[in-house]
Amino acid sequence: MNAMRAATAILALTILSACAQPEPEPMPVAPEPTYDKYGNVVS
Repeated sequence: MNAMRAATAILALTILSACAQPEPEPMPVAPEPTYDKYGNVVS
């Protein structure tokens, strides 16, 4: 009986882990562009 419960628990955890969504990759950190008063990008 205990072996059946253990097998059921392992099966349930396997199914639940298969449904888990992967973590999204973090966005790279970059400085925002600087603009002059005319809207042109200043490098």
